[in-house]
Amino acid sequence: MERHYSTREVCGILGIANRTLRRWIKEGRIRAVNINGKWRIPESEVKRLLGQPVEEIKTPRVARVVIYARVSGVNQKKELENQVEALKKYVEQNNWKLVAVVKDVASGLKEDRRGLWELVDMAKKHEFDILLVAYKDRLTRFGFKYLEELFKAYGVKVMVVLQEPPKDFYQELVEDLIEIVTLFASRTYGRRSHKYRKVVRAVEQAIKDP
Repeated sequence: MERHYSTREVCGILGIANRTLRRWIKEGRIRAVNINGKWRIPESEVKRLLGQPVEEIKTPRVARVVIYARVSGVNQKKELENQVEALKKYVEQNNWKLVAVVKDVASGLKEDRRGLWELVDMAKKHEFDILLVAYKDRLTRFGFKYLEELFKAYGVKVMVVLQEPPKDFYQELVEDLIEIVTLFASRTYGRRSHKYRKVVRAVEQAIKDP
């Protein structure tokens, strides 16, 4: 009796995303059978796609993982390393393959973070399958869903591992708030305007007050 592979196994063998495989099935580019509501692909079909004997078919590869850690300032380097260590343990527990550790010391509001763009570039080249972050805001303060969909389009799954925010979470929120107000005021009044300086001072003072 011919062996049938699951969609997950075939994705691992061919190195493609699950949604790509399902699109191929829908378009008739790959023959599949529905068994109890789940798609199964015959071994002969996998052989046809690979163009090699069945005995040479590769076993599904281990998930390739990239860890991304971020803090806002250089005084938070201990927190940065804590993120990395916690995520490394998570990779080990799941028997995944760690491809790289990417770090940023920058605000979660910044779009031009070197590490963030390194992740996007690696995803475009299909160099990893899972992106691990400790908390959602480590990847970005706003627009997490947009980045999640972007990585998903390249076959990368974003996984948030930890739930409790770091101890200095409030301080980062304060710094991000000041940055937002500063940016808004500079675009509205110009950095040399007395109104710009007045707005920024007012916000900073309001935050300092108990």
